[in-house]
Amino acid sequence: MCRAHATVRGLLQEMLLGADDTCWVVVDLEAGVEVMSRATPRAVDVLFVVVEPYHRALELGRHLVRLGSELGIPRVEVIANKVRGETEKGLIVEYCGRHGLPLRLVVPWDEHAYRAEQTGSGSVGAVPPTIAQAAGRLAEDLLSPRG
Repeated sequence: MCRAHATVRGLLQEMLLGADDTCWVVVDLEAGVEVMSRATPRAVDVLFVVVEPYHRALELGRHLVRLGSELGIPRVEVIANKVRGETEKGLIVEYCGRHGLPLRLVVPWDEHAYRAEQTGSGSVGAVPPTIAQAAGRLAEDLLSPRG
């Protein structure tokens, strides 16, 4: 077992052991199958699989949702990121519906975020409004009684 994954998995289990509904731990894990095959997020209550609007990304997302469910994670949901317009949104909604993937949120494409990533000038304090609004909707939804 890779020490890094074992350490993160153990840390998550310890942090979440005995945690109640007033405690939230948000972790941004490495993308890909390895983190799931090593059961790193096994102790979490909700796992968001972030996909981009490309067929291969959606296929990988479908595989990761299945792996999350096999790990016994109670809620495994999809967040579509960098979605350019209604056509791409429609394709993602259709794909998720066809494969039974719970689509939680669609984050729109943002040219400012793209340029900031290209130049390395992005920072948390400079989050574009479209992305901040999407993150705010997700947070409100998670914190609501049904979230």
